[in-house]
Amino acid sequence: MSADDPEAVISAVLTGSRLLVGIAARSLASVQDRVTLPQFRMLVVLSAHGETKLVTMADLLGVNSSTAMRMADRLVAAGLIVREVNPRNRRENLMRLTAEGRGLVDEVTARRRKEIAAVVARMPPEERRALVSAMTAFTRAGGEPEAGPSHPLGWPDR
Repeated sequence: MSADDPEAVISAVLTGSRLLVGIAARSLASVQDRVTLPQFRMLVVLSAHGETKLVTMADLLGVNSSTAMRMADRLVAAGLIVREVNPRNRRENLMRLTAEGRGLVDEVTARRRKEIAAVVARMPPEERRALVSAMTAFTRAGGEPEAGPSHPLGWPDR
């Protein structure tokens, strides 16, 4: 397998993504009775972006506004988000996490971090350094913002 061979790179990324998807699924399993994966994605976006307009949320999730509204309705009913009319523009809805919603995101993220840490701990230091370099380049090429250490999900503070 050569790093110059695009198929070898794609195969390695697909294999790594299977591992990460498995970790993500296991970390979410403990809260599946409370939220679905798409609803959790909404909570994660709110955690990263803070108070967000409903139309912006729909764009960030790649869904239509009515789908985002239904997801938000369920999360409001579960006490995980608050949705209010924007006082600066009464035609807009703003959403933000409740303390319980933030706690749920933090709980799932802590499980995910613990499992990833266990995998990384089994790697020799030189492979960890190479992984940091490779993942940084990969996420940069994909347009993902660089991680910040202060946010529980690794996103920069806003």
